[in-house]
Amino acid sequence: MRGMIKSMVHYALFLAVGLGAGYAAVQGAAWFKSRPETGDYQAYYPDPSVKVVLYGTAWCPYCAKARAYLKARNVAYLDLDVEKQPDARRQFEQLGGNSFPLVLIGNRKIAGFDPDQFDSALNLLTQAR
Repeated sequence: MRGMIKSMVHYALFLAVGLGAGYAAVQGAAWFKSRPETGDYQAYYPDPSVKVVLYGTAWCPYCAKARAYLKARNVAYLDLDVEKQPDARRQFEQLGGNSFPLVLIGNRKIAGFDPDQFDSALNLLTQAR
């Protein structure tokens, strides 16, 4: 009897660990996905007509994807290279940038290339106009 209870406990524990690992595998990517920050980024827009700023580098593949994404949607944006432009580097650091690209869209700051977040921010931006 004692052996059977011990086996059942082991089976339940094994089942719980397996289900937990399966859940983590499916949901894990969302846990690490960066979320956009909302704030007042007006000081970073040099011209009132430009509401999108991309801080990146020439060598970054995700920066290239972000540029292609914005161009494909005919979005006017300011492209700043943090390695070639000292002011851009300073702004990038002020914004707490630690990954590329760092994109400001309206009142949102998006770290990395995330088309879903770009779409959401661009939709909010067009609704506000």
